[in-house]
Parts: sequence; structure tokens; C-alpha cells
Amino acid sequence: MLPHAKFTYDTATAISQGRRDRQEDSVASDFLAGAGLGFAVLADGMGGHAAGDVAAKIAVTEVFAGLKLWSDAPATLEPRIEQVLTGAAEEANASIRAYAAHRPEALGMGATLLAPVIVDDRLYWLSVGDSPLLLFRDGRLYRLNADHSLAAQLDVMVAEGKITAEEARSHPDRDCVTSVLTGNAIPQIECRNAPLSLKQGDLVIATSDGLLALSVAELETVLTDGQALTSAALSQALLARIEATDAPEQDNVAFCLIRVQPAEAAARHQPAPQKRARRSVTFVARGNRQEGLRLEHSIGDGSA
Repeated sequence: MLPHAKFTYDTATAISQGRRDRQEDSVASDFLAGAGLGFAVLADGMGGHAAGDVAAKIAVTEVFAGLKLWSDAPATLEPRIEQVLTGAAEEANASIRAYAAHRPEALGMGATLLAPVIVDDRLYWLSVGDSPLLLFRDGRLYRLNADHSLAAQLDVMVAEGKITAEEARSHPDRDCVTSVLTGNAIPQIECRNAPLSLKQGDLVIATSDGLLALSVAELETVLTDGQALTSAALSQALLARIEATDAPEQDNVAFCLIRVQPAEAAARHQPAPQKRARRSVTFVARGNRQEGLRLEHSIGDGSA
């Protein structure tokens, strides 16, 4: 029998092709009411006509299947979360390798991978690539996972005084992602195996980078105004705001919204809107999207 859950999750997934010729993002989620366990899996395909869309679907399918095996055993999963998550990533990577082995047209296919797992109020995750895992708490938006991109490395070099900001902005390989699933050895895997404590009203967002076409101010406004909405309605509000920007190079967008709320309160009402906090944030623009969150505040283990 599944243990009684202290928290429940109001979740929704959404996807949009944007202005691109093909959809290379893929997303899936699984949250069982009362189980105290849920997860999402998201991948952003790379390689264009070299089957980036297939790579993303393979990654999501394999990792989803691997996590689904544990969906009725959160107490067993939690102590071995790192082994399960990294094992699922390696299995997905092997499947991409097998697919491409006899298909010359798939040479260069790859995908990012993002998989947040929530056990009651404890958040774990696995991340490969630059797909952001965001936390919206008390009117503030935080990026939780590392950005596996050359742009992020260049920004660190600027902060350390090794290169100038102009050299970083004009670097010819700035847009390169430094770790993806391609079937070869995975250069960087981030696995959060010490949980981040979530609070009532927290909103976790697993997303492809297409969502960062919106500024942090726009995102925080939509999320703050939508605190009384269901995750499904809030997803539609986010998609509508992206569509309203009418960006000619709008990337694919896929995301999963996960709102945490007490089990006993979920059946009664959605959380009430809260006053939006004022703060300053620095973004580095790249093309029609934003490079990533560079926040003055940081999230520790359960505190803002």
C-alpha cells in the first residue's frame, strides 16, 4: 500500500513548435494522486534534420520508463535516487547510440535531459545540457540546475577577469551546449541526490530553453498573476504570452508545471495570490531568448 502523502501536486505539461520547422522538444510527467511521488522528464533535441526530434523522444521514453518502475515504491527509490537517475540517463544514451548506429542520416543527433523527481516535499533532479529547472517561490524565480553551455563557462571567465564581456558576447562558439546525450560518453551529468525542501505554494518548472524568450519580469508577472490558477490554466497563460511576443525566431517550447500543495488543502482550493516581491535580476541575452538566470539571491536546502 502506498503511504499517505502529506503533499499533492497540481501538474500540467505544455508544448509549442514556435516558429521552427519541426518540433524537437519532448516532455512527459507522472504524478499519482496520494502517492507522495511524482516526476517529469523533458528533452530538447539537437541536430535538426539529423533526427534531434527522435533523440528527444528516445530520451524521454527511456527515462520515463526507468522511473515509472519505482512509482509505487518511493521509500525504496529515495535512498538510491542517484543510482536510478544516472542509470536511466545512461540507458537513454545507449538507446540513442543504438538508433544512430545504422542510420547515417542520424549522425549528430542528440538531446538535453532534465528529470525532476519529487518525493513528498523533497525535490531531486538529473540534468544534462542547458534545459532550465526553475523554482518560483514568494514572487521570485530561481534557476536550480547548472547550465551546461559554453555561454555559462564564458560568463564565469568574465567574472574571474580572464576575458572581457565583449569577448564573451562575440565568441563564435558561444551557443554550444557542452553536455548532451549523443550516444557517446556524457561529458557532464548533474544529479541532485541531496533533496531540496519544497514549501506550500512552490511552483517547479521543468522547461526547454524556448521559455526563456520571455524576460524574467514577464515570467514573474505571469506566474504571480496566475497563482490562483490551476497548472493547466497557467500553462495556457504562459503559451499565450509567448505567442503574443510574435518573435520571428521563437524556438520550440516544452515545459511541465508542478505546484506543491498540502494534500488536505488541494481538494478545497488553489493557493491565494500573493503580493509580488521587488528585486533585481541580470540576464544575458542571446538571440531571441535569455541566456539564463543570474540571480542576486540563491536557493539553499529549503531556504530562499
